[in-house]
Amino acid sequence: MEVFMKEVLMHSPGWWLLAGAILLEVTGTTCLKLSQGFTRAIPAAFVILFYGGAFLCLARAMKSLEMGVAYAVWAGAGTALAAIIGILLLGEAIHWQKIFGVSCIILGVAALQAGRG
Repeated sequence: MEVFMKEVLMHSPGWWLLAGAILLEVTGTTCLKLSQGFTRAIPAAFVILFYGGAFLCLARAMKSLEMGVAYAVWAGAGTALAAIIGILLLGEAIHWQKIFGVSCIILGVAALQAGRG
């Protein structure tokens, strides 16, 4: 874990770009919910802006990160954060199945990262 953190903090801008991609994607997904099926113009415009930025950051991150790991981290962290935002900010239900599912995603991403060697 120490080697991974050193890589993230010192040697790989790809991880910072991936973090930006995750935050932009989750923000875009939140705006997607707020756009009410693309019927509200301002949140809909932000969806396009944030998703565009997310894919740009993801593409740049993949220049230095393995595709499988980058995509797994992006998708897994985005899913977990979206679920948390849904619960905390949008009043979505919380139940053991949701907690279990998000936990499985996080553990799966950690396993992929650990398998990098």
